[in-house]
Parts: sequence; C-alpha cells; structure tokens
Amino acid sequence: FFASMISTFTLNFVLSFYNHKPGDLSNPGLINFGRFDTDENSYKYFELPIFILMGAVGGMLGALFNALNNWLTMFRIRYLHRRGLQVIEAMLVSAVTATVSFVMIYWSSDCQPLRHSAGDYNLQLFCADGEYNAMASAFFTTPESSVRRLFHDPAGSFNPQTLGLFTLLYFILACWTYGLTVSAGVFIPSLLLGAAWGRLFGILLTSISNESISWADPGKYALMGAAAQLGGIVRMTLSLTVIMVEATGNVTYGFPIMLVLITAKIVGDLFIEGLYDLHIKLQSVPFLHWEAPVTSHSLAARREKVGLIVEILSQTTSNHNGFPVVENSGNTGQAPRLCGLILRSQLIVLLKHKVFVERENLSLIQRRLKLKDFRDAYPRFPPIQSIHVSQDECDCLMDLTEFMNPTPYTVPQEASLPRVFKLFRALGLRHLVVVDDRNRVVGLVTRKDLARYRIGKNGLEELSLAQT
Repeated sequence: FFASMISTFTLNFVLSFYNHKPGDLSNPGLINFGRFDTDENSYKYFELPIFILMGAVGGMLGALFNALNNWLTMFRIRYLHRRGLQVIEAMLVSAVTATVSFVMIYWSSDCQPLRHSAGDYNLQLFCADGEYNAMASAFFTTPESSVRRLFHDPAGSFNPQTLGLFTLLYFILACWTYGLTVSAGVFIPSLLLGAAWGRLFGILLTSISNESISWADPGKYALMGAAAQLGGIVRMTLSLTVIMVEATGNVTYGFPIMLVLITAKIVGDLFIEGLYDLHIKLQSVPFLHWEAPVTSHSLAARREKVGLIVEILSQTTSNHNGFPVVENSGNTGQAPRLCGLILRSQLIVLLKHKVFVERENLSLIQRRLKLKDFRDAYPRFPPIQSIHVSQDECDCLMDLTEFMNPTPYTVPQEASLPRVFKLFRALGLRHLVVVDDRNRVVGLVTRKDLARYRIGKNGLEELSLAQT
C-alpha cells in the first residue's frame, strides 16, 4: 500500500509537468479507457441476464484459449527449448502477424467516414479520401487505443464482418504469442479480444429488431465482453473488478462487471484452470493452492532421515533448506530428541568462517561472527562444493546452540496431510519437523513434498519441481 501511494504520487507529479500543469496531481493514470457516463451507457435490470450470458461465453472462450495455449507451451518446452529455435519462433510469429494484418486490411471494405470523434490516429490505407479503414484502426493502433475506440466509437463505426474476422484472427495470434520468450503479456490483448466480440454481440442484439433499441449501446457490451474475456482467461474477480471500474471511471458498472467476472470464472473452471495457474504448473514452481488434495485425508506425514552436516549438505537427495538439530539420549535404538532447527544457509556461513569448537580463541571468533555475516551472503549463498573442509577439520565439532532456532514448528507423526498443508499455507513455512509423542525426530516435511503431489486423471501423481 505504501509503495502504491509513492508510485501514484510520483506518476502524477511527473505527468503534471508533461501536461504543462505543474502541481496538478489529479491525473487518472496511464490506463484510461474513457468514461461511461452518458445515457446510452446506462444499463437496465433486464440486461443482467444478457450480461450473465456474456460471462458464460467469456468463460468458454477463455477455457478454449487456455487449453490451446497449454498445449502450445508443452510443445515449446519439449521441442523449442534451444535459444536459436526460440528466436526463430518469435520472428515467425512477428512475420505472420504483420502479414495477416496487411492482408486483412487489403481485403477489408469497411471504410468509415472521418468524424470528429473517430480518434486521433485514423489510417486511410486503401480507402478513399475523407475515409478511414476500420480494420486498420483495430490492427494498426496500440491495443489501448483500439480498446478505447471499441468502447466509445458511435454505432456504425465497425461492420459486423470486420469485428468477427478480427476476433477470430486476434484470438489465434494472441494465443500463439503468449508464452514466447519475449516480454509480452495477456492483459490488454484479452481486453481487446473481448471488446471486439462484445461490440459484435451488441450490434447483433440491435439487429434482431427492426426498430432501434436505445439501450443496446455497442460500447457498453464491448466493456462487458472485455471483462468476460479477461476473466475467462486469468480467472481474476476482485482485483479485476477494481481495475475495470477505475479504467472506465464509472463505479455504477461495478455490479454488472462483478456478475460477468464471477460467471466467467465459474464456467471456465468447469473446463480448465486459469492461464497463470497452468503456467505455474508447466514451469514446475512449488506453488501451494488454497486447499489440500481431496483424497489426502488418509495420508500421513512423510518421513526423512538426517545425517552428518557436510555429508547431508553434499547429498543431492537432501537438498532442502532446513535441518533438525537433535540430542542423542545415549540409548541405542531410540530416536534422538529434537533441540532446534538450523538452515542450510546458516550452516554454509558457519563452515565458511570455520566456527569449530576445537579452534583456538573460539569465543573471539563467535563474537566476530555477526548477523551481517549472514546478510552479506544473502541471497546467493555459496554451494557446499565451494567450501573447502580439510580432513582434519572434518573431525572437529561445531556448536550450533547459538545459531539454531530452539523452537521450530513441529507436527506429530499422526498428523494428516491436510493438517500439515494448512500449517504450510497459513504460516508460510518451508519445512516442518515431524516428531513422536516424546519429541523425538521422526522425519522432516518440506514445502516441495506437498507441492510435488497432485490429484490427476490417474490418481495421485508426482510432479517434477524446479530446483530452488
């Protein structure tokens, strides 16, 4: 919130000089799609079912978009992982997009007369003098400008054939573009795609009656289509409602926008996950969802073994970042008692500074080892392979009492996975020690252990996660 406040003030301060109004801090921001405050933009109660229908259409189109992009991303991961091929694909997409745009503009006969409210950048191209090409105004202006024109241009500014063809081609191109190894997003393209078919929906609604329908403003339905399409793709509700209300400058549209977004999310979730969730899974990020798997109530916490410090840090099978510190009871056959938890990063710093019991002037060394020594190594802590430990030093002892966390979070070994899942999700844990009824270490559960398993078509599936 503080960062948003500072950034908003800075932006308005700079824009006040850019707009030759020094000190005027009332600029609405960089994203502004115009205000919906005319009588034609108002909505009636009987339009609410129409808005819900548009939300359902947006949910289905969003699910189709996500499914196609998911398949395309898996193809890229499998066959286009080399940098040279990624560059070639980006060049191919650029060439195809430009070619398709020029061909559609050349074939388009949608020439509209120039009017005062037709926008700042009107492209004539293959139209007569005094006219502009409506297809070019959709393809060859910035997406923000195209969205603004679809929202606010008067009725008759776009032919239905132009909007239908633009929607089909832009859907394919946007789906193909998202996921390239270039800086590209899906927010504004989704709004433009939805605004196109939403305005087409409004035109068709007007054409069903011979008489003019005063309440069927195409710009209003372009707004609802934009919200439905974006909500169907990314499945955002609360934040997207605020963004759309701020971008249009009319809070009265908050209710129909919420209806559209909720409907789009419900319908889209029936078919496939949101686009961002799909890409999180494809990138093998250990992201935990809000709820544990539905069949996990019969699964108990998983167990892992603990070894010597250097040996454990060197093993690839124990690449987690937290290790229990235990105290042996002296009785063979009994598990050691838990004393605390220490991080891999702490162990690396201690090994790097040779904080050993056998070293002379140990008390001076420990006093010199300050919190700054741990902070300087953050976040790129050196790997254990870069720390040289001689054979004689391997026989030394390391006192972890002053560096470990003496009260780590623990869970009994009888705890179910949903219980462990909620602890990780609510407390933001990375690791959780499993103990028995006598506080003896039984194992360790890491965040990746929970994110590694997911319920799929064939039951409980194990996923490959990124090494972080």
